[in-house]
Amino acid sequence: MKTSAHNLSFAAGGQDILLVDDDPGLLELLDMRLQASGFETRLASSGKAALNLIERKLPNVIISDLKMDHMDGLELLGIVQKQWPTIPVIILTAHGSIPDAVLATRKGVFAFLTKPVDKEELLSTLSLALERRTDLAGAGSAPSVSVESKIVTRSPRMYQIIEQARAVATSDVNILINGESGTGKELLANEIHLKSSRGYKPFIAVNCGAIPAELMESELFGYKKGAFTGAMKDHKGLFQAAEGGTLFLDEVGDMPLSMQVKLLRVLQEKQIRPVGSTETIGIDVRVVSATHKDLVTEVKAGNFREDLYYRLNVVSFLLPALRERKEDIPLLVNCFLQSIAARTGKEARRFSDEAVERLLTVEWPGNIRQLNNLVEQAVALSSSAVISREMIENTLPETADLIEPLTEAKKTFEKVYCENLLRMTNGNIPEAARLAGRNRSDFYKIVRKHGINVIYDEEGM
Repeated sequence: MKTSAHNLSFAAGGQDILLVDDDPGLLELLDMRLQASGFETRLASSGKAALNLIERKLPNVIISDLKMDHMDGLELLGIVQKQWPTIPVIILTAHGSIPDAVLATRKGVFAFLTKPVDKEELLSTLSLALERRTDLAGAGSAPSVSVESKIVTRSPRMYQIIEQARAVATSDVNILINGESGTGKELLANEIHLKSSRGYKPFIAVNCGAIPAELMESELFGYKKGAFTGAMKDHKGLFQAAEGGTLFLDEVGDMPLSMQVKLLRVLQEKQIRPVGSTETIGIDVRVVSATHKDLVTEVKAGNFREDLYYRLNVVSFLLPALRERKEDIPLLVNCFLQSIAARTGKEARRFSDEAVERLLTVEWPGNIRQLNNLVEQAVALSSSAVISREMIENTLPETADLIEPLTEAKKTFEKVYCENLLRMTNGNIPEAARLAGRNRSDFYKIVRKHGINVIYDEEGM
C-alpha cells in the first residue's frame, strides 16, 4: 500500500509553506512541486530573508536547507523555535551528520529529509507537519516529539507508515505487520486499533511463540468444562475476550501448522468452537498479526500455509529497524528517561551529547527494546545527573558495532592503502606513487601526514 499526494489526510489548499534555500535552482524545483500539489508557497533565498517573511505573516510550515551562507538551517531553526515555537521546521540536507542530527533534534526540528527529496516522502511529512501545526495552534502548547500518543518519531519513513496505518484503520481489513524484534510492531497494532471504530473495545495481544502448541487452541478458542483434565469450568478464549475489538497475534509465523488450519477456518467463517464443545460461537473480531519472519520464504518451505498468509496479509506494513531511523534515537532516549523519572519519582537524568553520538553509531540488533534496556541500565548504574559516553561504553555489549564517521573512515583507508603500497614496493616511494597515480611529492606528503614509517629503498630515493 502506497500513500499518494491525493490521499494525504490534510488538505493542501490554503496552507502557506515557506521555502528557504540559497540555491535558486533547488528553490524553484521545490516551489514547482508544492504548487503542483496545491500548496501556497513563499520563497526566501537566505535565513535573514526568511525571518523578514515570517514577521510579515506566519507560515504553516517552514522547509529550509541545512547548509546556507551567513545563516544556516540550524541557526534559523533556533530562532524560529525561540520566537514561534508552534511552527514546524523541516530541514533538507545532503550533508547530514551525527552532530547536526543531535543538535537539530534537541532544538526541535520536525523532520530531516535527504536531498534529492522524494516527492511522496516530502508530501507525507508535510501533511503530518501541517496536522501538528493545527494541533499546536489550537492547544497553544510547545511542540511534542510524538506523532501519536505512544509512537515517538521524527523519521519520514515512519511518518509514511503512520499515515498509511491511519488510512486503513477504519477499513476493518486484516493487517500483517512485518519487522525485526523490538521495532514496535505491537505499538503500531495498538494505534491502528485506537484509530478504528473498534477503539473503545478490547485490544488483546497474544504472543503465538510463547504458547505451547498443545495449549494454543484452548487459549485462543476457549474450552468447555470437562474438555480435558483440569478443565473445572467453562473458559472463554482470547477471541471471545477481544469481542468487538482487535486481537493482535504477535509472532504468528511461529504458529504450528495444525493451528494454522483452525485459525484459517475461524477467519473465513467468523466462528469459533471451544475445545470440548459441539457448538460454534459467532465472533466479531479484527485480526492484526505480526512476525519477524519472512512469511513468503516460510510458505515456500512449507512452514506456513499460503491460504492463511493471504488471509492475514490483506494490508501489510514493514517497520524499519532502529538503525534505519537513527534520527529517532535522541527522542527515544529522552522519552525513556522521562518515563523512568515518572516511575521512580526522581528528577530526570540526561545523556551528554557525546553519549548520544555514541548511541548513533550502534547497529542495534535488538532495536528499540535494546535501546530501552540500555537506558534503564545506564540510569541504574550512574550516580550522575548527566550520563557520560564512558558510562555508555561500559553498558554497551562488547560486540556493539562502531560506525566510524566518513572523514575518519577516509583517513583510515588512505593510511592503510599507502602502507600496503609501500609494503608491495619495499618502501620505494616513487614506485608506490606511480601505482597510486600520484606524483612523488604528493604521495610523500600523504605518508608524512599519516606518520607512516618507511624503510627507504636507496635506489628509490
